[in-house]
Amino acid sequence: MSAALAFSLPVDRRQSPTALGVQRGVRRLFAELGFVTIPEFTLANGRRADLIALGTCGKLTIIEIKSSVADFRADRKWPDYRDFCDRFYFAVPETLPVEILPDDTGLIVADAFGAAILRDPPEHPLAGARRKAVTLRFAHAAAGLLHALADPGSIREGAL
Repeated sequence: MSAALAFSLPVDRRQSPTALGVQRGVRRLFAELGFVTIPEFTLANGRRADLIALGTCGKLTIIEIKSSVADFRADRKWPDYRDFCDRFYFAVPETLPVEILPDDTGLIVADAFGAAILRDPPEHPLAGARRKAVTLRFAHAAAGLLHALADPGSIREGAL
């Protein structure tokens, strides 16, 4: 394959343009911090995290993106994510009033070009067995995304 050949996954149409911009900025930030990320990551409990990040040290971070006050108020499932990560952040656009977000979570403000961590969350280290299970699920999801890039014909609607 030519090095000039560009690969891209299909756009996930479940998110608003604002949420997709926040996602992009957060992924850029975490890449700078040495983490790799996967969007729309399905957890063992059936919940789907907006972003999960894996650090070189094995730490797992889940980032829940909220694009508006209504989006935050409508979602009460985010506490279910804490059992699957060492750290949990909310990521929001600068237009969202951050006072509505819980104080015991991390806070990231982002747009499509970058992001900044305004508040680090408390750490709650995962047990070894749970860390292994989530990390294996992460590896499997990442390999699936790589396969989809290498073989675009294998992508089914809603499969990513």
